[in-house]
Amino acid sequence: MSKARYYFAELYVAGLLANAGWNVYFPHRDKGMDFIISKTGTDGREIIRPVQVKGKYLSADKGNKSTYGYVGKLKQVHPDMVLAIPFFSVNQPGPALFVAYMPFSRIKKHSRGYRCQPAAFRNGKPIPRPDYKKFFDNEGLALIEKPDWNNY
Repeated sequence: MSKARYYFAELYVAGLLANAGWNVYFPHRDKGMDFIISKTGTDGREIIRPVQVKGKYLSADKGNKSTYGYVGKLKQVHPDMVLAIPFFSVNQPGPALFVAYMPFSRIKKHSRGYRCQPAAFRNGKPIPRPDYKKFFDNEGLALIEKPDWNNY
């Protein structure tokens, strides 16, 4: 993926989180998490989550797949982290079709590093898998605030 696409995905997700009331903090060096988010919870406690973003940019020649998402290396992992996967359409600059906000409990070891595949790919477009719908868009944003986020 080009650096421009990488940065766009990262800033796009940061903007969505900021719109949802999260404070977004970017590191001085890109050696791990893409950014850190914080928010005061309804119980008055501060919620802090490290975030990595892995944008999915569709290719026109992709065939149907029962699982679709991110497979590859993660620079760092943390039990309270969010793996944000924005799914973009084919050659269309602009907003993502949807974003999955995945807890560490749904990220599995893989021969290429890690895998997290909350979507399927059918008829030329990604769709959330039924068991993972709660992690997408506004519903997923709300889950990040839960104290037991890392157990979902």
